[in-house]
Amino acid sequence: MKKGSKLTLVSATICALALLASGCGSGSSTNTEGAEQSSGSRSSNNAVVSVHGCEPAQPLIPSNTVESCGGQVVDAINSRLVRFDDQGKAHNDLASEIKGNDDMSQYKVTLVDGRKFSDGTPITAKSFTRAWSWAANVNNGQLNASFFANIKGFDDLQKQGVPADAQFSGLKVIDDKTFTVDLISPSSTFPIQVGYGAFAPLPESFYKDPKAYGESPVSSGPYKFESWQHNAMVKLRKNSDYGGEVKVQNGGIDYKVYTDMGSAYSDVQAGNLDVIDRIPTSAVKTFMTDSMVQSYNKPGSGLQMFTIPTAMEHFGQDQEGHLRRQAISMAIDRKMLIDKVLGGLGVQPTDFTAPTIPGYAKHLKGSDNIKYNAKKAKEYWAKADAISKWPADRSFRMLYNADGGSKDFYDGMANSIKNTLGIKAEATPVPTFSEFRGNIKKRLYNDAAFRSSWSPDYPSPESYLMSNFASSAADGNGSNDGDYKNPKFDSLLKQAAMAKDTNEANKFFQQAEEILLQDMPAVPLYNPTNNGASAKKVHGMRLGWDGYPIFEELSKDQ
Repeated sequence: MKKGSKLTLVSATICALALLASGCGSGSSTNTEGAEQSSGSRSSNNAVVSVHGCEPAQPLIPSNTVESCGGQVVDAINSRLVRFDDQGKAHNDLASEIKGNDDMSQYKVTLVDGRKFSDGTPITAKSFTRAWSWAANVNNGQLNASFFANIKGFDDLQKQGVPADAQFSGLKVIDDKTFTVDLISPSSTFPIQVGYGAFAPLPESFYKDPKAYGESPVSSGPYKFESWQHNAMVKLRKNSDYGGEVKVQNGGIDYKVYTDMGSAYSDVQAGNLDVIDRIPTSAVKTFMTDSMVQSYNKPGSGLQMFTIPTAMEHFGQDQEGHLRRQAISMAIDRKMLIDKVLGGLGVQPTDFTAPTIPGYAKHLKGSDNIKYNAKKAKEYWAKADAISKWPADRSFRMLYNADGGSKDFYDGMANSIKNTLGIKAEATPVPTFSEFRGNIKKRLYNDAAFRSSWSPDYPSPESYLMSNFASSAADGNGSNDGDYKNPKFDSLLKQAAMAKDTNEANKFFQQAEEILLQDMPAVPLYNPTNNGASAKKVHGMRLGWDGYPIFEELSKDQ
């Protein structure tokens, strides 16, 4: 996640999400804005801090965790070769050195001394090479498999019939502390990519029973797993055997599952929950001045969207489909919804990234398609009807998870579309995020649009575009849940990946975005701020650059 690096990743799809997706990294963050720090009692570094959470959609296996509910837990219990601070800067963690050759087509990785898993076994070079090979092996069906696509031998591991224990041909163990990585294409961002959770090492015990491991994982990070009571709580405790540089200021984290954000906020006000990383719509206008909590509000790098699957009738990637997608987008009064529903805690998007990302653009060709324009929306919808009539009794449906605080915004969008286009439109809730994501994975929503979101894995347009829209991430191989495919778009991503520097790469990324603004595989809605609140007795409440609470900095008065 290093600003200014060359972007030479060719085919790896970076992380999946919905989210929220999903995000990678931890570290110190900026000061709390609008927070009233408690005083008097001494904070304890042995106190367990309770944090608002949601039920992980998958077992806690790093290479299969693609959403924020599980991602926060996976990040806390797993160290990687590098870790990230709140500015997206990489710092060596399990690696003492990641050194590339002259053209960055091969890397030599040297590990630090003495690091161990929480089961007491050493972290060795094989802990990485075997884990990465298992993650990329088609037999294991890992959602993050495509993240490894730039390592030589990836295609072989993706072939049907490959042995279950097959290893990457591009990974070579030199000794317990050293291994090499041969890449398909040169990549100066490889030392950054390995900070993502999918690249975490795994102990030998994992391979005996991966399913059981996912329910009770071994740790290599600052926290160790204690228990998981499904749909209620994941308990993490300080890992006393952790030998890295992250300093944990508490005794552990109780990651409490809430299905209602209003209840979570009320519990923070009452001191029954220590930290919440999102604000319910009922409190967005008041939380910054709420004397019962310590508020937090800073710019974020997330993007809220909804995806329209390419299989949806009348919304294919053809002339009719493009017209309808653009019409729907222009029928949404984003400013009104951001102001009235979000209390201003968001900004209108101008592209498919976020204002905090280098390469973000305000004036791309087609950016008017994500601005409210009732007249043009009606015109485009009429042109689409001239090609193939939209049934008068059919409703344009938008699905969302009911436990994510999105109801008011989606109801507002449905009204905006209905009033602008004169068609039926409705927002349809799905009870839980876990069910919602499971149905998306099964491709059960091909007749409706559905909520999607993204938090980048490192600060570059590459993370947004490749993960969500590259053909290699479609068909269940990544986060391209609408199964969008455009060879011209893919070609521009490859050109960006081989660019000489970041500025050149960003020009290709912006050209790729101009294609997205016409095809509209997903409709950008807003860039949310990172906001949350903590109870009065809590210290160190900060959200990282990825929007996750920085667990290790939290403490509270006893």
